[in-house]
Amino acid sequence: MDNRARGRGAAINTRNKFFKHELEYTSEDWQQWEDPEVNPKTQFIEEESKTLMSVSDSPDLPNFHSINPYRGCEHGCIYCYARNSHEYWGFSAGLDFETKIVVKKNAPQLLEKLFNSKKWVPHHIHISGNTDCYQPGEKKYRITRQLLEICLRYRNPVSILTKNALILRDLDVLEKMAKLNLVHAALSITSLNEELRSALEPRTVTGKRRLQVLKTLSEAGIPTGVMTAPIIPGLNDQEIPALIQAIAENGALWSHYTVVRLNGAISTLFDEWIHHHFPDRAAKVLNQIKECHGGAVNDSRFGIRMVGEGNFAEHIRQLHEHCCRKYLSGRELPPLDTSQFMRAGQMRLF
Repeated sequence: MDNRARGRGAAINTRNKFFKHELEYTSEDWQQWEDPEVNPKTQFIEEESKTLMSVSDSPDLPNFHSINPYRGCEHGCIYCYARNSHEYWGFSAGLDFETKIVVKKNAPQLLEKLFNSKKWVPHHIHISGNTDCYQPGEKKYRITRQLLEICLRYRNPVSILTKNALILRDLDVLEKMAKLNLVHAALSITSLNEELRSALEPRTVTGKRRLQVLKTLSEAGIPTGVMTAPIIPGLNDQEIPALIQAIAENGALWSHYTVVRLNGAISTLFDEWIHHHFPDRAAKVLNQIKECHGGAVNDSRFGIRMVGEGNFAEHIRQLHEHCCRKYLSGRELPPLDTSQFMRAGQMRLF
């Protein structure tokens, strides 16, 4: 009998490395409780955050300003690097990451306070630097929309990365921002193979639907590109040409990629996942991932960790670059404009 959680990427809760003590139940203990692994419901944990903006000093992402309205992500992508960050808050990187979503309810108020601070220097902000700002909970909480409205009012540029068609709900705001060179949008499209997509990213929209979203955004004048990421050797690397051709046909201006790396608890989660969904090629996939990271499934070295090294990683790089030259040549992403920023928003107009 398969007791995997339905509609989830992870099947287990991995150990939290920050915990000094763990509680284990006997089979008799569990008879009193509903098995949480069969069909766990999503819990939304509302909080009043003290801070909102995260600034990265990583050499890979220098001076990267990001906002994440949610901690955890219901999309359940098994490879997601953000899973490990859930451990900081006392949760697991496994099922907890997908089912215990922390909602920063006061994010819009914090952003407006930041914009009105004399310390704020207008800067390009990334919404969804860690988790998806248009995950299912956004339909109810509408925090991302409020953030966009504030950025429009203060004329501060933003970029968005998502896998969800919910971004089209905010097309009216995005169109206004695009006319002022205040927004870039990016879609993450990992696969057009629906069997693979539904296993990798169980609560996301289909690859076909994401192409439709890309087309709608592009036709509305919103500069849009695609992250064909992560590339997972033995699973989706062969899709690179078809993916880039498809996104070009639907209006993408650019495409970037990363090679999957299984850091922290993601290694355990992915190992269980690949052996369950693709047992016939599990060993091959894991070995090819290791080939890209010097014999390990993860490499944390700046400058190398995102693209890997070695023959297979070089093959991926060359194939991706060739396809971009073939299908996306001559397309340019217009620069975002920070010069229009207005402290106190449109109040300065009166």
